[in-house]
Amino acid sequence: MQNQASLYLKGGSVATPAGTVSCDVVIENGSITGLPRAYANVRGLPEVDAAGMTVLPGFIDVHTHGAAGVDVNAADAEGLRRIGRFFASQGVTGWLCSILTDTPEQTRWCLRQAREVIEGGPYDGAPLLGIHLEGPCLACEYKGAMPEHLLMHEADFELFRSYQEESGGHVRYVTLAPEVPGAEGMVPQLNAIGITAAIGHSGAGYDCARASLGAGARAATHLGNAMRLFHQHDPAIFGAALEGDAFVEAICDGRHLHPASVRLYLKCKGWDHVVAVTDSIMAAGLPDGSYKLGVNDVVVEDGDAKLADTGVRAGSTLTMAQAVRNIMRFADVGVDTAARLASANPAALIGLPLKGRIEVGCDGDLVLMDAGQNVVRTIVGGRTVYEG
Repeated sequence: MQNQASLYLKGGSVATPAGTVSCDVVIENGSITGLPRAYANVRGLPEVDAAGMTVLPGFIDVHTHGAAGVDVNAADAEGLRRIGRFFASQGVTGWLCSILTDTPEQTRWCLRQAREVIEGGPYDGAPLLGIHLEGPCLACEYKGAMPEHLLMHEADFELFRSYQEESGGHVRYVTLAPEVPGAEGMVPQLNAIGITAAIGHSGAGYDCARASLGAGARAATHLGNAMRLFHQHDPAIFGAALEGDAFVEAICDGRHLHPASVRLYLKCKGWDHVVAVTDSIMAAGLPDGSYKLGVNDVVVEDGDAKLADTGVRAGSTLTMAQAVRNIMRFADVGVDTAARLASANPAALIGLPLKGRIEVGCDGDLVLMDAGQNVVRTIVGGRTVYEG
């Protein structure tokens, strides 16, 4: 693996915000400093030949519970790095570890492990950018794989404030059910301590959901899954999320959402407010079998993850690279368009202005894909962290 934070990427088809162009990419000290149309390696930087490849902004997964045999809720620091190394092979250049609703003690332990990785510096994998708390303020009726006995029936900002302190300020994203008493009022409080709020795992009606969005919630967690769906007399949380300016997460595995549902989201929200997520569990990258998701036993058959006791779907085995390929097929678009859902949009959702785009001044986080949309190389801040 290369360890330089500077390189000269030559000869690729580069997906820029202005369109895909044939140009080189210059990265110095981790940041993009040039996009020359003609060869211009005047500083003699280490070179990478990207001829015949598409150069995309690195993918960012804001909702994942694990991969490569590691469950986030049970992962120590090295386990989290193992997930990151696998994610790098899928074009991911940054991710949030999603902590499933758990006991306060186990949640605090998870926060400390994540903090160690985030503050521990670069390694050969996709960097952990922060933490996503999925719960515990969620609706029992729409709990999905959440352990019902650990859900809170009233929002407690002091608990979340203490979690943020425990994490060193690295909690970036929280999922709440708007109908939980106190949840709406807690949204601006979370925003004030650097946390983006999303609504989900909810049976909220339209007015309740709109109130939380109006209070500052910015997204709907895995829209269409574990939530009350649209009804003509009450569009509910589903309709509120599609109508307004919120981002919506989409698990594009063909199981959680029909391809036509993905196209509907794109029609309603446009290409800049749909965020591809994996919601993956520890089974991602592994064969069918028995696994864990937090405190739950999960069985994976034909790549489909379900709770062993109830058969309720429990996360996915999706990867970000496969999600991008699926979006291409679902929406009949090129890889550069599909990849926006995996790069620019999640970066905008969680407030990372220097990520998700290939522009001068942005971070040098790139993924190179071949003509079959397979990941060939993943680059983080000018460092190659994966080479296939």
